[in-house]
Amino acid sequence: MLIKAWFKINHIHYRGRKLSKNKGFSNTSANRYSLALFELATEANILNKIEENSNSFLNLMSDNRDFDDLVKDPTISQDTLMNIINKISENFNIENLFKNFLNFLIIKRRFFYVQQILNSFVEICSEKRGELKAEIQSAKELTQEEINKITDELSNNFKSKIKLNYKHDQSLIGGLIVQVGSTMIDTSIKNKLQQIENRMIEA
Repeated sequence: MLIKAWFKINHIHYRGRKLSKNKGFSNTSANRYSLALFELATEANILNKIEENSNSFLNLMSDNRDFDDLVKDPTISQDTLMNIINKISENFNIENLFKNFLNFLIIKRRFFYVQQILNSFVEICSEKRGELKAEIQSAKELTQEEINKITDELSNNFKSKIKLNYKHDQSLIGGLIVQVGSTMIDTSIKNKLQQIENRMIEA
């Protein structure tokens, strides 16, 4: 949360050129980088902290369009990107290993794929703990008690530990979107309105 606020203050006006992802970078390539990060974090005995840093960075990209555009703009110089990463590290509790890994991606011209790589890393961490990844979006902001209750219910239904990622999304108008692995349940009003619109178009 603090990282998001810091970036908003310092880079709120960025609107650069955003290009489509190079299809040559496969999931296998992403897994290679993410597995390397996992092994380094495990050896340094800071795996939990690196996973926390990764989730914070991913949330920043998801919630801050300016930062997401900047990361995915190939015209931004390596020096500029490294300066931003170093400033974030200086102001917040970011592990040196995580900072160095991000800078390594910049040098190797793979920072464009950092979201894919870090998502793969987080998934590896969950798999090693025997967890099943779940994502929930809700129109109404849920309390921690409600989130915990949903997590427990999903864990009972799927007979597995649940790694829950929650996001408040007012654009849904009402209801929930729940995705566990390849299973998705969409009860949002936005989805129902879209279904009605599609039926009207087809009529």
